[in-house]
This record gives sequence, structure tokens and C-alpha cells, in this order.
Amino acid sequence: MKAVLFREHGGPDRLTYEELPMPQLDPQEVLIRVKACALNHLDIWVRQGNPAYSIPLPHVGGSDVSGIIEQVGTQVEGVSIGARVFVSPGISCWQCEYCLSGRDNLCRTYHLLGTKMHGGYAEYVKVPFRNVLPIPENLTFEQAAAFPLVSVTASHMLLALAGLQPGETVSRDGGRGVGSG
Repeated sequence: MKAVLFREHGGPDRLTYEELPMPQLDPQEVLIRVKACALNHLDIWVRQGNPAYSIPLPHVGGSDVSGIIEQVGTQVEGVSIGARVFVSPGISCWQCEYCLSGRDNLCRTYHLLGTKMHGGYAEYVKVPFRNVLPIPENLTFEQAAAFPLVSVTASHMLLALAGLQPGETVSRDGGRGVGSG
């Protein structure tokens, strides 16, 4: 498969278009044929070598992905080949007390797609089946790839940091990034 990757940290001049082996699925993973992958600032930080993101090299970035499911692992449930999906980019174990209580961002293994694992700047990407969500019929692949990571950020700010509860009202100010809309 073809992928955009980098072998050393730096600017956009470090990106190359290369052939990589097809991802091999674990039992609870799906293989997605990527139709769209947005550029998020996280992708730039990872490529530049931000110390917060220790990654193996060479690396394929891309955390905001949409596409079509091509293959499913042997223990995948509720997901079908051919489904139009987008990826929720927060990857966790789905087994620890934090994941089971809905606080997966506190999981010891939590990371974002395109950081510790290859992301969507490739023809195919593999992800845990629990991280795929159906694309509503009225959205294109490009539209579906435009919001996953900013949604994780907004959700974390509202629920984890601000403690928003059902029935409460939120005022949104701002005109850039997560604050736009």
C-alpha cells in the first residue's frame, strides 16, 4: 500500500510517499480503506518531534480518518465489511476500570491514532473495532474526517475538565479551532 510517512523529525520536506506492507489485523481490529484524512495540528507536532509524542520511526501520521471497512478481525462485533465509517481517534484498552467507567482518556495505554500507531495518511489503516462509528448518510467522507479529534478535545474539556452534567447550558465563545462552529 502507498503511504505518506517520515523517517526523521522535521518540516514538510521530511515527508515521503512510499510503499509499505499492508497492516495485519489483530482479532479485535478492522482494516479501513482510507477515503479522507484531515490534517490536524497534532500531525504537525508529531512530525516535528514534539517530546510529548514518543513515536517509532518511520511513522505514518493522521488522526482524523474516514473510509470503508475492508476487513474485520475474528473477534469483531457489530461492524460490517463495506460500512462507511469514521474513526474515533482515542485508542485505549477497553478493559481497565477507567475504560469500563467511560473515562478511557485515563487508561494507561491511551493514545491517539497517528501518534503511537500509524495513522490515516495511507491507503489503509487498522484500528480497534470499538473506535469506528458509522458516517451519517448526509455527510461526505471529507466532512466525516473533519471533526473526530476536535470532538475528543471538546468532549474532554466539557466533561472531564468543566464537569458538565446533563441539563446544563454551555456558552461557546471563540472563532478558531475547537471554538469555531
